[in-house]
Amino acid sequence: MWTLVIYGIASGLSGFSINYPMLIALRFCTGFGLGGELPAASTLISEFSPKKIRGRNVIILESFWAWGWILAALVAYLLIPVYGWRMAFWVGAIPALFAAYLRRAVPESPRYLEAAGKADEADHLIRIMEKEAGVEEYPRESHPDNHGKETKIRLSLGELWSGKYIRSTVVLWVVWFGINFGYYGFVLWTPSLLVAQGFDLVKSFEFTLIMCLAQLPGYFSAAYLVEKIGRKRVLTIYFAGTALAAWLFGHGDSTTQVLIYGCLLYFFSLGAWGCVYAYTPEVYPTVARGSGTGWAAAFGRVGAFIAPMIVPVIYNAYGDKTGYGYVFALLTAVFAIVAVVVALFGKETMGKSLEEISGE
Repeated sequence: MWTLVIYGIASGLSGFSINYPMLIALRFCTGFGLGGELPAASTLISEFSPKKIRGRNVIILESFWAWGWILAALVAYLLIPVYGWRMAFWVGAIPALFAAYLRRAVPESPRYLEAAGKADEADHLIRIMEKEAGVEEYPRESHPDNHGKETKIRLSLGELWSGKYIRSTVVLWVVWFGINFGYYGFVLWTPSLLVAQGFDLVKSFEFTLIMCLAQLPGYFSAAYLVEKIGRKRVLTIYFAGTALAAWLFGHGDSTTQVLIYGCLLYFFSLGAWGCVYAYTPEVYPTVARGSGTGWAAAFGRVGAFIAPMIVPVIYNAYGDKTGYGYVFALLTAVFAIVAVVVALFGKETMGKSLEEISGE
């Protein structure tokens, strides 16, 4: 809830910026709030969802990122030309603050409450959920040793790299770094690169909207397949598909090809994003779930930070045509490496309870 408050307030204040440094400082605060919200939300949904639809629930949650993209594009197209750039920030603050208000009605995770030694609160919450779902109440086992006693509820960064968790941590950090590097490598620079190649369509609202719309079937198909063929296979297929689409996009030589390959790029990459958010909280036990997810997402942002700086260096070093091809060859390689890592070292978590996966 606090991350949403920080995000909403900082976004709204951005619209009152009197100079560029003030705007950058407020955007930093906005990113701080957003960065904390994303792993927290996916972890909470994962801990509340039954195993049969756990992955699907998280991916559907993440699919609203695409709806946000679409609405943001509409705001940019309809409001900024009339009311100026400040209006975009003010409008953006409203849903974040409203979501923070709604979050007050969302209960704490019962898994967290149990891990924190608050067994009575966890039991009370479970009884409410059973009643609302029309499920017969089941007798509870008492845990006198843990009753009212707060136990360890989070792990340090060093502990995430201990023998018990190192495999999961390595795989997740590679996945998060790779998807952030590849995604922000093409999202932030592709319009400029395509304009330099002579594709004027990318300047238009229609191009942005089409790319955004392609994200939705990517999310929804991943949400369906993740409970049919498993997380590991979906991640491998969608990362491999993103790699292929990036290669084709880098070799498109007409407006039609740019649109088709661009849609494929967004389709596979956003489907992979959704599955990454679903998969990450599942491989850790409750004591490490939030911190493990948060650290993986944080390391991924290093990739998001590095990629936009590397892309123009490669592009300028080799010239327009060759550099353009090399940029997308690099992105292709990154996505392909992630696909291989998941295929060889990832765990399959479909159809298993969180306790079965983590050994709690």
